[in-house]
Amino acid sequence: MSFLLSLSRLIDKINEKIGLGVSWALLLSVLICTGNALVRYTFNTSSNAWLEIQWYLFAAIFLLATSYTLRRNEHVRIDVIAGHLSKRTQVWIDIFGFAFFLLPMAIIILYYAVPYFITSFQEQEVSSNAGGLIVWPAKILIPIGFLQLTLQGFSEIIKRVGFLQGKVDASAFEKHATTPEEEIEAIKAANKIN
Repeated sequence: MSFLLSLSRLIDKINEKIGLGVSWALLLSVLICTGNALVRYTFNTSSNAWLEIQWYLFAAIFLLATSYTLRRNEHVRIDVIAGHLSKRTQVWIDIFGFAFFLLPMAIIILYYAVPYFITSFQEQEVSSNAGGLIVWPAKILIPIGFLQLTLQGFSEIIKRVGFLQGKVDASAFEKHATTPEEEIEAIKAANKIN
């Protein structure tokens, strides 16, 4: 189990870094969108390539950040019933959901996404829009994103099994809810910097 927990920590660390790194794509996308709008309205000119770059960045944000979201336990869930159950029961529900819903779905999409990307890459597929970009860089995000999600799903199962065995604290996979006091301190710290 210690090897699996080490593997889980490695997967978490990788997905954490990728998630934080891809967050910069949002800023880049906003800057490109703003620049494109300014050029379009100021000089009455534009390019489909700029729009497609935005789409690629949005694809990167959503596909590459899903594993980060799962890692931080920020995914959508309905806790109306599960919130009233014991922690062990909640963990069993998570294991069941990951094993029978998340992982099969992610693996099936990964299975179909790889040849989808390979075909696009081999044919050097180009967007049908005038001035459009090559398409395979966007399509490679699908298998990469779902590979990350699959690995993170295994990591979450490992952590929860470790919890059931008493080897992992629940804080390793619980969402950290900030208290009002922590938020006030964060605001104070941010204001001191400015």
